[in-house]
Amino acid sequence: MAVKDRVEAVLNVGLRVPSIMLLDVLYRWDVSSFFQKIQRSSLSNNPLFQYKYLALYLHYVGYILSLVLLTLPRQHLVKLYLYVLTALLLFAGHQVSRDYVRSELDSGYEGPVYLEPLSINRFTTALIGQLVVCTLCSCVMQTKRMWLFSAHLLPLVARLCLVPLETIVFINKFSMIFTGLEVIYFLASNLLVPYNLAKTAYRELAQVVEVYGLLALGMSLWNQLVLPVLFMCFWLLLFALQIYSYFSTRDQPTSRERLLFLFLTSIAECCSTPYSLLGLVFTVSFVALGVLTLCKFYLQGYRAFMNDNTMHRGMTEGITLLILAVQTGLIELQVIHRAFLLSIILFIVVASILQSMLEIADPIVLALGASRDKSLWKHFRAVSLCLFLLIFPAYMAYMICQFFHMDFWLLIIISSSILTSLQVLGTLLIYILFMVEEFQKAPVENMDEVIYCVNGTYRFLEFLVAVCVVCYGVSETVFGEWSVMGSTIILVHSYYNVWLRAQLGWQSFLLRRDAVNKIKSLPTASNTQLEQYNDICAICYQDMNSAVITPCSHFFHAGCLKKWLYVQETCPLCHSQLKSQSPTTIPEAPAANQSPAGQEEATADKKPKDDPLPEDATEGAAEQEGVNGPAMSAGETSSSGVGGRRELMLQQRPQFVFEPSAL
Repeated sequence: MAVKDRVEAVLNVGLRVPSIMLLDVLYRWDVSSFFQKIQRSSLSNNPLFQYKYLALYLHYVGYILSLVLLTLPRQHLVKLYLYVLTALLLFAGHQVSRDYVRSELDSGYEGPVYLEPLSINRFTTALIGQLVVCTLCSCVMQTKRMWLFSAHLLPLVARLCLVPLETIVFINKFSMIFTGLEVIYFLASNLLVPYNLAKTAYRELAQVVEVYGLLALGMSLWNQLVLPVLFMCFWLLLFALQIYSYFSTRDQPTSRERLLFLFLTSIAECCSTPYSLLGLVFTVSFVALGVLTLCKFYLQGYRAFMNDNTMHRGMTEGITLLILAVQTGLIELQVIHRAFLLSIILFIVVASILQSMLEIADPIVLALGASRDKSLWKHFRAVSLCLFLLIFPAYMAYMICQFFHMDFWLLIIISSSILTSLQVLGTLLIYILFMVEEFQKAPVENMDEVIYCVNGTYRFLEFLVAVCVVCYGVSETVFGEWSVMGSTIILVHSYYNVWLRAQLGWQSFLLRRDAVNKIKSLPTASNTQLEQYNDICAICYQDMNSAVITPCSHFFHAGCLKKWLYVQETCPLCHSQLKSQSPTTIPEAPAANQSPAGQEEATADKKPKDDPLPEDATEGAAEQEGVNGPAMSAGETSSSGVGGRRELMLQQRPQFVFEPSAL
């Protein structure tokens, strides 16, 4: 059953490709220039070519026929192609009969066929061909009445009966007329079939629109016609024909530079109409989807398909190409100019694919660094992909700078590749820090500060790249040619990639500075207080050799509490507000062996009973539960050691300086 479904799916796409081809040909066909060529040729006296409007009407009829073939149901489409195939077979049979009669007239032999070897060979060959045609026609039309498709056998029968050659010519013409009458009768008997199909289709469409609406109708047609796959197959067929026509007319080998130029010009030739441009868009989308799927498979193997991310579907790259092509008027350019513009557009598309690959690889690489997975093959795959994403965007930027003169637009384009390389470099540095900590016997106390510095450094470099782009654009506008579009791009780039980056970075810096000040304002627990407390840190669930005491008398690691304060300014246990000023008296340590839950109850008992819990405390509890999951009891312990600490660090990783934004 699965094989049958696949065959039907292939037929559903393959049988509709000719309709797209016909639409593309009709779009390219210029009726006015066609008639100008006819008037200069010898066909100007032909009455069929003297009526320009007749051909114009046929042009519109061709559009209607193409749309009908495109939207026809698969069962009726298969029947239509079978009828067309039968007509072609009948035409081939009459061509064989005409060639046989012509060869007999050239030979001039009118005796029995079996007495001359050449005559019997011609007769046998023609008879076998005609029988094959009759058999195929009866099989295609699923009927046993082979005599309906045997009219072209009459010249052979007449020759076998020793009919004169001049008479055989008339018999051949009669057989052709008889077949034509059969075709006319078949068309007349099925004349109302298109009307009935159109009536049924209109009724069904009206019902769907009335019940579900136009959007549901459009989605249904999209899924039934499989338009993305259909346009992709159409474009690949165009591209294959273009490559074949080039190599079939060229004998000398092609150099590597020539191959690149051939590739670009072939793509440019295959996107000169709206239909071929849509085919290129869907082809690029499927190529991007294949690359991203291969990237996930390379990193995670078959596990990548269990948790498939719908964000990386390849449609972003296709939509980007379509928007750029429409804005630049790609299909209206000459082939050479179109090829050069396509090289820039494809560069942007490839840069977008590389950015999507980085979005897939970044969490996987950091998770490998934070976990205790010792599989060298997994680490090799992650690091090798990161190295590729580090080197290849820089190489692309270098190559495009070799072909084009540097200007503001080109700088904006290559800056995306530079930002991708910077982001990969930051990911690799954090991965290296995690792996260095893996080989340490004790956890690094200030690892979060080091990671913050690494992230802040490459985010600051991204900010500098954006500032350089803006400065170059401003200088080019002031000292070069001013344009409204260029000024608009500079303003948009300045707001999104300079102002917002700086604002986010400054907010992150202020948040960390306030957290550090709050930690410094809290008193440090003495050894006696730690011995009396005799418990673990309620944030990381590790033993405490040093701790700070909150105003609500709770003990935490200073580093753990500082990371908590990056998220919210409340106590992790009782959710009371933590003030930045220093307390005048050091709070007493809780009783020995008292759990954090008991401490919380004791603190709650000290409050007035009619004092309700603040709203922000409830919100803080909900946020903490959303970030770190349900809280563990004091008796439970999480994964100890370096690996568990780094996993907690990844979960509570703050917002670092200069968050990236897409160009």
